[in-house]
Amino acid sequence: QVQLVESGGGLVQAGDSLRLSCAASGRTFSIGSMGWFRQAPGKEREFVAAFLWSAGTTYYADSMEGRFNISKDMMKNTVYLQVNSLKPEDTAVYYCAAKSTIGRQTASNEYQYWGQGTQVTVSS
Repeated sequence: QVQLVESGGGLVQAGDSLRLSCAASGRTFSIGSMGWFRQAPGKEREFVAAFLWSAGTTYYADSMEGRFNISKDMMKNTVYLQVNSLKPEDTAVYYCAAKSTIGRQTASNEYQYWGQGTQVTVSS
């Protein structure tokens, strides 16, 4: 089992930046990929970014590239999502996810482990 704990969300103003963290514990050696998804009220969960745990290759949703940056600290088993120039439409619960495989990074149903989510609210 892999446990994921997100942190770093909050209430911010448009134009601000946030760094979300996802700390992994447990059988972290089994992780192939880690990703960030978000879900806004009344909308489906959408892919934001993903990271191949060993290779370091990153993937971004087309609409996210530029303002979002995913990175990791292997020593801390932690993945980060830096979000810059936040917009009100970025308001959502942001979830961290992990899976043992390295394909189909954007498919939420491929991920086996999920964190509890962290709320990001952007005011205009």
